[in-house]
Amino acid sequence: MRMATSDHCRKPPAEVSGSRSSRRAWSGSVDSPNLEFEYGDSDSIVAELSELYSYTEEPEFAANRDCFEEDFAIHGKGKKWVELEEAEHKAYLMRLLDGLEVINREKRLKFARAILYLAQGVFDDCYTDPEAVHWARYNVFLLYEMGMFGALVELLNMEIDNSQACSSSLRKPAISLADSTELRVLLNIMYLMVEIMRREVEDDKPEWSAARDGFRTELSSPVYNGEPFTVLLFSLVNKFCSGHAPHCPIKKVLLLLWKTVLFCLGGFEELQELKVEKRVRLGLPPLPENSIQVMRTLRAASPPASAMDVLEQQQKRGRRGRRVLMKQDSLDIYSERDEAREEDDEADDGDAGIDGEVDPLEREALIQPLPSPRVPPERVFFPRCLPWAPKVREKDIEEFLEVSRCKFIGFTLGNDTDTLVGLPRPIHESVKTLKQHKYISIGEVQAKREEELQKSPVSLGAEEVEQTPVEVLYQGMLYNLPQYMIALLKIQLAAAPTSKTKTDSINILADVLPEEMPITVLQSMKLGIDVNRHKEIIVKAISALMLLLLKHLKLNHIYQFEYVSQHLVFANCIPLILKFFNQNIMSYITAKNSISVLDYPHCVIHELPELTTEALEAGDNNQFCWRNLFSCINLLRILNKLTKWKHSRTMMLVVFKSAPILKRVLRAKQAMMQLYALKLLKIQTKYLGRQWRKSNMKTMSAIYHKVRHRLNDDWAYGNDIDARPWDFQAEECALRVNIETFNSRRYGLYRSDLEFAPVDNCLQSVLGHHLPLPEDFRYSYELWLEREVFAQPIRWEDLLQPLA
Repeated sequence: MRMATSDHCRKPPAEVSGSRSSRRAWSGSVDSPNLEFEYGDSDSIVAELSELYSYTEEPEFAANRDCFEEDFAIHGKGKKWVELEEAEHKAYLMRLLDGLEVINREKRLKFARAILYLAQGVFDDCYTDPEAVHWARYNVFLLYEMGMFGALVELLNMEIDNSQACSSSLRKPAISLADSTELRVLLNIMYLMVEIMRREVEDDKPEWSAARDGFRTELSSPVYNGEPFTVLLFSLVNKFCSGHAPHCPIKKVLLLLWKTVLFCLGGFEELQELKVEKRVRLGLPPLPENSIQVMRTLRAASPPASAMDVLEQQQKRGRRGRRVLMKQDSLDIYSERDEAREEDDEADDGDAGIDGEVDPLEREALIQPLPSPRVPPERVFFPRCLPWAPKVREKDIEEFLEVSRCKFIGFTLGNDTDTLVGLPRPIHESVKTLKQHKYISIGEVQAKREEELQKSPVSLGAEEVEQTPVEVLYQGMLYNLPQYMIALLKIQLAAAPTSKTKTDSINILADVLPEEMPITVLQSMKLGIDVNRHKEIIVKAISALMLLLLKHLKLNHIYQFEYVSQHLVFANCIPLILKFFNQNIMSYITAKNSISVLDYPHCVIHELPELTTEALEAGDNNQFCWRNLFSCINLLRILNKLTKWKHSRTMMLVVFKSAPILKRVLRAKQAMMQLYALKLLKIQTKYLGRQWRKSNMKTMSAIYHKVRHRLNDDWAYGNDIDARPWDFQAEECALRVNIETFNSRRYGLYRSDLEFAPVDNCLQSVLGHHLPLPEDFRYSYELWLEREVFAQPIRWEDLLQPLA
């Protein structure tokens, strides 16, 4: 028996065909089950450890064990590792630590493999998967206590600077797994240490909790060549994308980078706690609700009918000469039977198209005839209320009062939201209601404070910046941050399932391709699954990493978040994410690119059965793939972060025709994924026109019931002032000026040292200052004096003119 396996790859769809039955088999329809997916910082410990290794690396488990047993047989006193005392463990680890300092490269690699075997849980002495994980946990904390991580970082720096390995890999026609052996061994150990130590378990020893806090502080501090460990990994990613380290195992680097950021900065639960604490410090009202808890209570909705299915049903009604109802649950999860009847009538009228377009992928949705009458099951009634408390910005109240004053009084009072003289009683009540739901974000307070610091730098004094882990990371990334973001997007593009291989694209398969290419059908199938799995894990790591960075930087300072966001937008992150979703998203979510018997630790604990092509084709009997659904939700959240309150970026969604793409995302019956897709649809409905809104009333209803309301946001009608022509370039330029001003004031990024240099106003001091002159100047001094001094007229009136 094994624990929850690595890739919770639930049962995949059947192949899409033209027949109605095949579409019914998998489509996100009324009768298809909800995806029982629990979103979190990461998957289970076994799943995350197994995704570190590709299936091509399977023989290396035995190599690690052999290197350990060869040395341990001499110094282990004839006992097994699990039979020794802790003092004996520490003594042997000191020997391995000394072995990492030998000059001979091959001997050093053998000691590193022995350490990796210990970090993998001495699986040859274990009989079950939990036992291997237990010993891996014990050994990893012991490795950290003996100072192993610092030695590994030094070796990693040596390998990064190893120009010989880079040049030799460049000379080869194809880079394979053998070109990155040393790097992979080091990264494996470091990943195991970070991933295992960051997880808290109930039966942890007190000293382990102290070690975890110390390790987090060490990784967050600039102790590795004056910069945090995260910045070292970012530089390695940048080096890989620039072609200076093509042999780098990029998947392992990205996984280690993601888990390091997650460990140092904290996950989504920690973010929520930090947000609450920061609002208290700033004197802001508490949050109206806990968004994480609300998200867990949401239920998935059935997807809207597609235009192609409506046409198909109309044709069948015409041929058969009788009425066929298209039964579809309302996207409104709180609807009653009368609303359901109304939706059936709407479906008969052909309600579901998108501006009359018929996308080929629309054929994948399901329309079923009305089932035979039966006793309805017991329904679970939810309270008739919206899941989110409404919010109102200060700007919204100001705009409402400006319109009201112009209508009833004839003049405005600027930003005054307190004076209501001359306005009718209903306006008073409206303002009172708006103020009851007014929400001031942390970003608004930070932006206002930054504006004050720019206006009064002397009177307000120097700003005290708390050196939090996020602040230290931002300072370390600041000067190369554009390159880091471009590098991540390049790898994301190469790993996307919709991208086509190009000659100039980077090679992300260096750490998965074997030295000898497969020669049998079974080997080819296994390698194909491994390559697809490899790409999926890369997408998962990058999406989670970017989302964590955006959320933590936004909480730390709004302009740090805007700086990263703007570089992502300039690097075409928005069309890249839309291109990712422009595929059969249900096939991607339910893909089964995994071989459970080859996942760690199952493959090293149990006897491996004989693999057959039939077994590989069958795959796992799981409903969906955890990592792929996790990646999709992360990318939708990133897209929301980039476009929220940015009209220019919202117009990019409209220009790139994202509405049909996002509607296809709604077919996945997972509440959180549907919520973020509906948010993206909501912000652009005012730009899509009346016909689109009329043809997508079920989607509009879903937005109303699932997405938070802004009380005076006229999103459903398109009459808002923001829907008018907008100077989008000016909006981005103004934001860029604010970002550059912030980075210049706080970090001196764009500032010249001469700008604020002191001016010497003393005449004697200026005349007595020694200036370096060329040697021949004394020979031409009289000529220079005649030409530059006596021949130039003195315009005394210029001294009386005021300074510009």
